[in-house]
Amino acid sequence: MSGEKIRIGIIGGGASGSMACKACLEEGFEPMVFEKNSYTGGLWRYHDENIDGVASVAKSTIINSSKEMTAFSDFPPPKDFPNYMHNTKMVKYFDLYGESFRYEKYVKLRHDVIGLEPNGDYDSTGRWKLTARDHTNADKITEYVFDGVMICTGHHVQPQVTTFKDQHLYTGQIAHTHSYKRPDQYTDKKVVVVGIGNSGGDVAVELSSVSDKVYLSTRRGTWISNRVGPYGLPSDISFIRRHTNVLFKYLPYNILCTILESVANRRIDHEKYQLKPKHRILSQNVFVNDALPNCILSGTVVVKGDINRFTAHGVIFAGESKEIPCDVVLMATGYKLKFPFISQDLIRTTNNKVELFKYVFPPDLKHPKTLAFISLVQPLGATLPIGEMQCRWFAQLMAGKRSLPTRQNMLADIAVKQHAMKRYYESERHTIQVDWLNFMDELAQHVGVKPNLLKYFFQDRELWRALMFGPALPYQYRLEGIILD
Repeated sequence: MSGEKIRIGIIGGGASGSMACKACLEEGFEPMVFEKNSYTGGLWRYHDENIDGVASVAKSTIINSSKEMTAFSDFPPPKDFPNYMHNTKMVKYFDLYGESFRYEKYVKLRHDVIGLEPNGDYDSTGRWKLTARDHTNADKITEYVFDGVMICTGHHVQPQVTTFKDQHLYTGQIAHTHSYKRPDQYTDKKVVVVGIGNSGGDVAVELSSVSDKVYLSTRRGTWISNRVGPYGLPSDISFIRRHTNVLFKYLPYNILCTILESVANRRIDHEKYQLKPKHRILSQNVFVNDALPNCILSGTVVVKGDINRFTAHGVIFAGESKEIPCDVVLMATGYKLKFPFISQDLIRTTNNKVELFKYVFPPDLKHPKTLAFISLVQPLGATLPIGEMQCRWFAQLMAGKRSLPTRQNMLADIAVKQHAMKRYYESERHTIQVDWLNFMDELAQHVGVKPNLLKYFFQDRELWRALMFGPALPYQYRLEGIILD
């Protein structure tokens, strides 16, 4: 490639795609972004249509992490934006970010990637052949060759649908919350929402103001957190701090869970609200919702157990014998990890698990650094800064400024991560979980941008205090950084 720019193919034009594009430009690469829709912004750009294979938020969706914790590390959100941004504000933020480096210039809209495979010279070069269908040009199919590829399609695309006994008998409507857009289509209807993750809880709360009756069905129960933390601060600003992370790291697991469960129960007694699960609070992704307890208290949302079976006109819940009539059943049962454009022989997903070093690089490939999965994580915190750090890492690797560990070391790290997953109850939802600050520091170590706390303790005590006792904002990962020649 002497004298030629490194060419990078980026699949997906959402937030991760924009971060990937910027990281590549900063290293002098030539990025090309493939976006199957007619717009950028990914799942955050609301649209009324329900399109198969296309993620989209509901009309009312507000992000669960605060704006400063969600920020790009070199591009803070506007000061006048609220702490918790509505999806329209998120899209505006992404647009402003993209404008700062002319993102649209590098995006091929309505280009659907239908194939990705090693190029003929892969063994010697690590290059990839990408095949795309151009919906702007009579569905013309074109092949491209790239030195590296970044997969930025996320993990909220392919709905995971659960099947219950006698479901075929039911004459009402069954849908996944993937297709849920706005509440008015469920006005005066009796609705059962299956699943109490963020989507299920949010939908149940929103429907409670328009539907005749809302039942929230949960197999295990859940622990609830809210956006507003101590003293009215955003909860992530309050708790994601380095000094509290020390406690999280070194306190015995059961003691830590007991403390956190006590905090959660001060707001609502989970047992009295029929929400208390058998698992500990750190064995799940905590459900964030400010309004559900009020809805339960006022009877507009009724918590039920798992569905035992369907009838022609409703459902019967576990432990009950009486039929509950309902017009609609909404499945908030999560998503499958799926990459239809790449062969299972290259990247195998089993039970929603995929073996990737730091959830980015496939260790079994001959040239693992040339294929990266971005933002394929479910953190206890904001996803955006993690994706950005992964993009910076990939770009440094492709520029020859960093190198990956050996295959054996990468596999060993994957095994450690899989062992850590055992703290979560077994579920296809809990396969890509990470603790935000620990994982950010792990990635930052590879990128060479982990804050040097010891240095700041001696050289800048005020900055050290802010880093140690203040919120662990993404901006701290721009303090360090050595450009390797």
